[in-house]
Amino acid sequence: MEHMVNLHIEKLPEGVYLATSDVIQGLVAQGRTIQETIEIARDVAKKILEAKHERETEPPLPPVQDKFDYPLIVNS
Repeated sequence: MEHMVNLHIEKLPEGVYLATSDVIQGLVAQGRTIQETIEIARDVAKKILEAKHERETEPPLPPVQDKFDYPLIVNS
């Protein structure tokens, strides 16, 4: 099942990107590019959600809806 999680991504002074989430506590990912950071965040989120599911300590995230907004980043 797919879930949608909003990420907060910021560029650090060191030139790398940092991703965190208010929805998934403990999600922290860092990468050299936005795309790399998103990919790492996806892997971290999956592992955190799998661990939470095994413990069943929190209700699951809602599934992805049929319609949603997605920010498209385009280099120009």
